[in-house]
Amino acid sequence: MKLFMIMLLFVSMSLFGSTIRVGVASNMSYAIDDLKKEFHKTHKDIKVQIILGGTGKLSTQIRNHAPYDMLMGADMFYVSSLYKDGYASTKPIIYAQGSLACLSGKKYDFSDIKKLLLSKNIKKIALANPKTAPYGKASVELLKNMKVFDKLKTKFVYAESISQTFTYAIRVADVGFVAKSLLFSPKMKYLKEGINWVEVDSKLYTPINQGMVILKSTKNVDAVKAFYEFMLSKDARVILRRYGYILP
Repeated sequence: MKLFMIMLLFVSMSLFGSTIRVGVASNMSYAIDDLKKEFHKTHKDIKVQIILGGTGKLSTQIRNHAPYDMLMGADMFYVSSLYKDGYASTKPIIYAQGSLACLSGKKYDFSDIKKLLLSKNIKKIALANPKTAPYGKASVELLKNMKVFDKLKTKFVYAESISQTFTYAIRVADVGFVAKSLLFSPKMKYLKEGINWVEVDSKLYTPINQGMVILKSTKNVDAVKAFYEFMLSKDARVILRRYGYILP
């Protein structure tokens, strides 16, 4: 019993006042705030600093020795590559599956997306950069499978991340392809399904399996493990579902 208490004290001391830096894919922009709040209910002494960005960009920063403790990417490719190349200490694991939606700040008839995209009313289409953003890659795949990519490519406006694509879809372009999860924030209630947005057929693109890893460079092993395990917990899954994610 005495040994157990000593070990418990040691763990508590190691976690006290810890700060972990987590690179998080932009599609999690709203969900991550609720996840942090829930985590802090049971881990008040661990500060979670979130760095949002495109998964490809975050991966490059990690390879250039950015001081991150963990990566929550938008797909398995980048996190798997980091593990394969020795940057991660844990095997990549899927924490959620994302979905694509077609969005506009204007009111349109979304009953036939293909017809809408090809109409004269659509002059600009916002996409995340497919070279660095998994949701952008999925968007390109979707449009190619719809047999409209070549007809529409002169209309594309590329954004650095999926969160920037969301802004473009509302303010710059006529429509855009975004992460469905970004539509579930209370701030976005004014955007109505069927009028401003619609979920697209998930059969037309490869499933967006979002993966995470703990990085070898972390100096806060116990603290980052606590957050990692929380992300796989029932409480985290409830929040992720609330934001439209599919759970593995």
